[in-house]
Amino acid sequence: MKRSRPPSRTRSRSRSRSLNVRALLALAVLAASVAIALTMPVRLGLDLRGGTQIVLETKSTETTKADREATDRTVEVLRGRIDALGVAEPTIVRSGENRVVVELPGVQDPKKAADVLGRTAQLTVHSVLGPAENPADAGEGDTEAANDGERVLPDESGQSLRLKAATLTGQDVKGADARFDQQNGAGWTVTVDFKDSGSDRWAQVTGEAACNPAGDPKRRVAIVLDDKIISSPQVDPSVSCGAGITGGSTQITGSFDDAEARELALLIKGGALPVPVETIEQRTIGATLGDEAINAGAWAAVIGTALTALFIIVVYRLMGALATVALLCYGLISYAALAAVGATLTLPGLAGFVLAIGMAVDANVLVFERAREEQAARTRPSTRSALTAGFRSAFSAIADSNITTLIAAALLFFLASGPVKGFGVTLGIGVLASMVSALVITRVLAEFAASRPAVFRRPGITGISTTGPVRDALLRRNPFLMARPRRWLAASLIVMVVAGSGILVRGLNFGIEFTGGRLIEYSTADQVDPDRARDALADAGFPRAVVQSSGDGDLTVRTEELTDDEAATVTKAVAELGGETEKVRDELIGPSLGEELRRDALIALGLALAAQLAYLAVRFRLLFGTAAVSALAHDVVILVGVFAWLGKPIDGVFLAALLTVIGYSVNDSVVLFDRVRELLGKERKAPFARLTNDAILQTLPRTVNTGMGAVLILASLAILADDSLTDFALALLIGVGVGTYSSVFTASPLAIELHDRGTGSRTTRRKGGKGQGARRTGKTDKQVPASRTERQEAL
Repeated sequence: MKRSRPPSRTRSRSRSRSLNVRALLALAVLAASVAIALTMPVRLGLDLRGGTQIVLETKSTETTKADREATDRTVEVLRGRIDALGVAEPTIVRSGENRVVVELPGVQDPKKAADVLGRTAQLTVHSVLGPAENPADAGEGDTEAANDGERVLPDESGQSLRLKAATLTGQDVKGADARFDQQNGAGWTVTVDFKDSGSDRWAQVTGEAACNPAGDPKRRVAIVLDDKIISSPQVDPSVSCGAGITGGSTQITGSFDDAEARELALLIKGGALPVPVETIEQRTIGATLGDEAINAGAWAAVIGTALTALFIIVVYRLMGALATVALLCYGLISYAALAAVGATLTLPGLAGFVLAIGMAVDANVLVFERAREEQAARTRPSTRSALTAGFRSAFSAIADSNITTLIAAALLFFLASGPVKGFGVTLGIGVLASMVSALVITRVLAEFAASRPAVFRRPGITGISTTGPVRDALLRRNPFLMARPRRWLAASLIVMVVAGSGILVRGLNFGIEFTGGRLIEYSTADQVDPDRARDALADAGFPRAVVQSSGDGDLTVRTEELTDDEAATVTKAVAELGGETEKVRDELIGPSLGEELRRDALIALGLALAAQLAYLAVRFRLLFGTAAVSALAHDVVILVGVFAWLGKPIDGVFLAALLTVIGYSVNDSVVLFDRVRELLGKERKAPFARLTNDAILQTLPRTVNTGMGAVLILASLAILADDSLTDFALALLIGVGVGTYSSVFTASPLAIELHDRGTGSRTTRRKGGKGQGARRTGKTDKQVPASRTERQEAL
């Protein structure tokens, strides 16, 4: 007779196999991360390392004057080209009326970058009228004919062709992509897609060419870029006369390699410059931040991370120590991912990266708090089984909160540009790395430790054998916080109105990135250390001046708009350090975060919020999504309003902080509503306000511990770091505090109000009053917490 295996032994083997698989996965990820980190350094931004500065000058044409408006349009086209080149975190500003200053961090081939930026990229499509009668008329440029805008240009083989006036221009192009045509053996090609109007004209020009016999030069269509024929293909014999090629796309073929095809595609897709530009200067520039500021930020990051690790170890003991190891692995994985995708690390990015380590604590805290609940709910608990149940119970909250953040990161990456696009990359990498850290590495370490005999005999060292002081206090008091949700909504509205009124009363103090300012370049007799110049200018009343070394010993100062007296004060401060001083350049500069970039960022942010609302509506309910997004808007208004009252600058650093706060606020609300959803599934007949209150009490320990992890790092940055990071840390401290408050006292009451309006159950809650705060058993007067888990814990 065949004996069956005991179920416990089967489950044990299954858990062991799962643990081995996770361990192998963790080792593979860490090994790949170490290899990347050792071989691919992360590019440092202009503030940490400096880079290359290219000065371009716009030139007038017969039809377009190179004025301020044309130069501003040129800046936006150049920004698109730089994004396509893969250069992250550049600085692009208009200088004076007709100059553009481009600063590129970590560019390996500055000359190539200057060539790509300097090309006008005027794309036109022409019908071919036939070979030129006088080939000598064709040269490097175009030769305009006296009639109807005809021109003569040499084709790819050198044969001179007479071209009709342009039928299509770059304005008709919707997009362009470089592709490898392996099927037809054409090698690298560039596929150009036309807009609707351009599609019709493309069909027209190819239809006219198809009326000529095969082999006739008139059956060709010439594609011209910057007065040079880059492709002049014959229309295929299958195309009938007058019908043309429909579908709105064409393929440019030629002897391209992959780099040339991609460069051509980005030039066509990025659009033509409104006016030609000429490179007049190219030089190396120093970092905008000094060594002291960088060192102070690094020390603040180290101390803040150490304090966060110490806090987690004190609260969760052995599990906290293992989580700290996993968080260090998270830092390694994130760093390697940033290096692999070629991201550029700036000082705010570095601070955000360190903050992300603190926020990555959230997933670990969620798991450990759920494990504490499971441990307390079982009569004969096992630490490992409690951990397994904790990971299983916390998974939905971790997944939902991270998916909402990933949705925002993806939309910011695909729709925004400049620093907002870079933030999307960093945010997405951080979220994915935190999930690997918490759900794979922490689980492997925790389950391995929990299965050791020494730990099994001493469950107290795990840190999850007790419910913790915060949860114990809540169990003893069992407060009914949501008895009158309208009062909390009124309080939130008052705070939001008071803070938001600062925007109307004092206005927003936009930084140089948004408003532009003045750029002054000095040549001094004695070389001036940028750190000393920053200190001198701060003492003279210009603490936000950006100072860089430039070229061979020159000094560049970038400030807000200055009066002549203020400019003289700046010059005097520099002269006291460098001796005889000469102004090399003194020009007004435009904003580096231009109108188009701001518009793209707002569109991306709006779509991100709409996508998050849609996701939460699908995963939870529409009322939960509405409440979460409303709480998010509440947080944004308060943060911006507080900065308005304080007169703090609204600049690129603040923008990074604001985007981080948005992600943090949504996470808090998602975790809370995930618990509400769970309780609704268990106790469908319980009052919604009661269940929401239970969810708040059950998730509050996680909220407190996660908030403390973030606050310790931010406080270190605010106290120890340079002034440039103080405002960043202040914005995030305000955001973390307001986000924690709003998830409990704004999102939750709003969800209750929306639910009551939909079901008409307000009368029931009022009658229940305080008595519903705890249910009574049949024979005793003992108060038992409303949720099932809390009932078991009380027993």
